[in-house]
Amino acid sequence: MGELVHDYSMPWPDNWGELFTGEACPMCAQGRPEETSQGLRIFAGKFCDGYLAKQGAQRGYVVAIWRGRHIVEPIDLTPEEGAGYWSEVIRIAEAVREHFDARKVNYEILGNAVPHLHTHITARYQDGDMNPGAPLPKDRDIEFPAKDLAEDAQTLRRMLR
Repeated sequence: MGELVHDYSMPWPDNWGELFTGEACPMCAQGRPEETSQGLRIFAGKFCDGYLAKQGAQRGYVVAIWRGRHIVEPIDLTPEEGAGYWSEVIRIAEAVREHFDARKVNYEILGNAVPHLHTHITARYQDGDMNPGAPLPKDRDIEFPAKDLAEDAQTLRRMLR
């Protein structure tokens, strides 16, 4: 039986230069909305906003977005900004772990498609995890039911007050 191979190759976006400098950064342009096309805001901090994703490989997926000036890499933050950003990311992750009863929490900082500092925070489960012991597949996202999403968002907001 042959091994399943995925081709995830993707070129840099045509407008990479404008994305990288912040000139065309969608995360900067969106401001700090309560809801985006991707998620519901559950946390509005001094350094980042946390958005509970509307879809993902499994429940318990939040994206923390840096909300200062346009930054691509965490190494571009000042020491104060770095401490503040990571403190808020950890605070969000603690709420995710508790609310979703996660066995493990994963963190990803990518930025290859949108070069603006943001951290993916993902709950991993003892039972029912889609891919225990390995990264979650990027090609199997599901849309979370609106009722579950709203209830999870409300609970996480309460925990993060």
